Amino acid sequence: MDSERIFAGLNPEQRRAVEAVRGPVCILAGAGSGKTTTITRRIANQVATGAFRAESLLAVTFTDKAAGEMRSRLEALGATGVRARTFHAAALGQLHALGAAPPGGILPSKAIVLTNVARGLPKPYRFRPVGDLATEIEWAKNRRLTPATYTEAAMGRRAPLPPDLMVGVFQGYERRKAALGKVDFEDVLELAIRLFAEDEAARKRFHRTIGAITVDEYQDVNLLQQTLLDLWLGGRDELCVVGDDHQAIYSFTGATPAHLLGMPERYPHATVVRLEENYRSSPQVLELANRLAPRLGGAEKALRAVLPDGPEPTVEALDGPEETRFVVERVRELAAEGVALGEIAVLYRTNARSAGFEQAFTEAGIPYQVREGGFLLRQAARRLRARLRDASGSTAVAASVRAAAEEEGWVPAPEKELGEQELVRQADLAQFVDLAERLDDGVRTIAGFWAELEERFGPDSVADRGVQLLTYHRAKGLEFEAVFLPRLEEKELPIRQAKSDGEIDEERRLLYVGITRAKRRLYLSRSVDAKPSRFLVELGLADERATPRRERTPLEDTPEVRALRRWRLERAKADGVPAYVVFHDSTLAAIAAQRPSSRHELAEVPGIGPTKLERYGDAVIAALHAA
Repeated sequence: MDSERIFAGLNPEQRRAVEAVRGPVCILAGAGSGKTTTITRRIANQVATGAFRAESLLAVTFTDKAAGEMRSRLEALGATGVRARTFHAAALGQLHALGAAPPGGILPSKAIVLTNVARGLPKPYRFRPVGDLATEIEWAKNRRLTPATYTEAAMGRRAPLPPDLMVGVFQGYERRKAALGKVDFEDVLELAIRLFAEDEAARKRFHRTIGAITVDEYQDVNLLQQTLLDLWLGGRDELCVVGDDHQAIYSFTGATPAHLLGMPERYPHATVVRLEENYRSSPQVLELANRLAPRLGGAEKALRAVLPDGPEPTVEALDGPEETRFVVERVRELAAEGVALGEIAVLYRTNARSAGFEQAFTEAGIPYQVREGGFLLRQAARRLRARLRDASGSTAVAASVRAAAEEEGWVPAPEKELGEQELVRQADLAQFVDLAERLDDGVRTIAGFWAELEERFGPDSVADRGVQLLTYHRAKGLEFEAVFLPRLEEKELPIRQAKSDGEIDEERRLLYVGITRAKRRLYLSRSVDAKPSRFLVELGLADERATPRRERTPLEDTPEVRALRRWRLERAKADGVPAYVVFHDSTLAAIAAQRPSSRHELAEVPGIGPTKLERYGDAVIAALHAA
């Protein structure tokens, strides 16, 4: 094995980690600091120095892709035979080797079982996405909870169902899974834990086979995984962990950075290495990230740029629709400068925000790709389309879509404590109702309505190499030449559901992850009609005293606006809907500014579609006349 290749191009701290071939070693690796290079070179050096045979080394990570990348790099360095696997693959392999593998196999997805269980829920909860239920069960099982211990542990937790219903779903899931003779991925780890805890011979055999362990992304380890890791070690200290607590963003799965941060305390003689030289981003991007870092807590790290200077990040405060247009125009400019569209990313907090950008890029003729499934591919679209299939020839577009959305459990003002997938579903249903009202001209049929949506959002408008639209969570581990971070506002980032200090801290880490995805171009923006994110204030990019423009605009003091607001409030109460469902503030302001005196003039106001013109037109004109 070529020692020169192992140490080629390493900086002093990386070299220090690679030279530490015996454990314990704790590598605190900042974003873009070459952590994968460092740990693969260290493993190769463990083999090259004769400290361990390749076959006696186990490297665990969280995705098959990451494990494959690790194996590929190790083979290129000549360290063939190292076991690089995910936690689950490693545990399953051990169960097979020791004759304790689950006979019925593994469920590929909890949704297979939960779809049937969820049908028994009371009507208000029947349409909750099974993805939210699956996430909650994973949260529980990763904390080693059972249906019997769930309720107490989940006290005060924001869950997709009330505790008694969630326990029932958990119990139903376990019963149906057992009836099928299947186990899930968390069960695989529990079976391995039980085997090594109860079978001394199996434990000793494993310890003879595996001499040292490396754990990647250690900030994402949960209690279930840590319990198995402790049994793998069996009191030994041949352990190397690498991670970044500043990128700990998966608490909803049960992950915690406490294991990473507590490593030096558990092993006082551990070699602790900090990787702070960043090979991804320009000094200007890192300067912004470092402003946020002191508020992230945990291990102190300050990223240092290796790359040359780039442009300064930009910060914009724009009118709502203008923010989307700003993103589109900047993308055009970047493409004209030669930046590949696939190297441009737009990040958002939840998938519900993808639709606006999908439509804008389609209208602009700019190819894009949605990492987690576009607007028309999500649950709300699929189910609405199925409900409306028999009414394809009807021209009552708005009424039909609204009725179908209500049948799907649409709530104009949904609870704020719902699971994330349900919030996305509710936002999608609201978007469909709004689009139907805008496009209902009395001539277009339901089939025509869907054809129009296909043009705006459909798969034909998506390109594999287009601008990447994805959530902050999905962006972790990726990097892009240019990154847009729109809607940096309160109730968006941090998301409105984040209440506790710990939840706000994780939202702040999400922004840090977003910033550090950018190589050279970084664009931050918000709407002037919303309160700026507290994180922008912490970065010195917004005034904490700033209030949404709509609260201070002179238009709000005019008789027209006051009259329209009074009318809207009365109408909303009469219809039993929130005021914004009647008209957004921006639409009221536009009406007040243009002062239409007829339906024809009112139809020219942005935000007034045929349905709303028919429903509210005469009353709006009367309110203006009275003012």
